[in-house]
Amino acid sequence: MPHALARTYPNAAAEWGWPFVFPADHRWVNPRAGEEGRHHVHESAVQRAIKEAVRKTGLVKHATCHTFRHSFATRLLADGYDIRTVQELLGHKDVKTTMLYTHVLNRGPHGVWSPADVL
Repeated sequence: MPHALARTYPNAAAEWGWPFVFPADHRWVNPRAGEEGRHHVHESAVQRAIKEAVRKTGLVKHATCHTFRHSFATRLLADGYDIRTVQELLGHKDVKTTMLYTHVLNRGPHGVWSPADVL
């Protein structure tokens, strides 16, 4: 754990939810220092799990881990979040990359909304 985070949350390193979203099942032990730790699940394991879940649901549309990222970005834009916020959340260096997600909205002038619309 980073030092400041370890000071603020002294038990964070012992709780599996802090370091990783998808922690590995088993821990490793450094025999020299006696330190115990855990790695994250390998990306291929997550990809296999998504592939299997898609197969079990009977979806005919292609869906992968990246589909979740694309859906997240598209949903944010559809809900009116600004492109710069979405850019930052996705970690894009150039806003042009983020703008690729706007093509699926394709709402033209109907996509413009006013804050008064929700009153």
